[in-house]
Amino acid sequence: MNDCLFCKIANKEIPSQCVYEDELVFAFKDIEPQAPVHILIIPKEHILSAMELNEENANVISHIFLVAGKIAKDSGIDKTGFRIVNNCGVDGGQTVGHLHFHMLGGRNLMWPPG
Repeated sequence: MNDCLFCKIANKEIPSQCVYEDELVFAFKDIEPQAPVHILIIPKEHILSAMELNEENANVISHIFLVAGKIAKDSGIDKTGFRIVNNCGVDGGQTVGHLHFHMLGGRNLMWPPG
């Protein structure tokens, strides 16, 4: 997608603070972090949302979770814990039309907040 923000970030047309990259995914620091560690993990392939997953592209999800484990260790949050969030659709809070996962850690993430 030529106008997709996250595609442009993955293609390095827009600068970001990359923390991990391989042939399938790109991970970078969120510009408005909600926790001391707030990383976005995205597939390099443009997938609009979780509702666009199918038999051909679903393998990227397991890969994203494997990558999250690596990032957690590198970020020092593997022992204390972290949260992985996917927002799907407008009512789900998705603001960028590209499948992505928020990885948050580095503080207590009690639920519900408060």
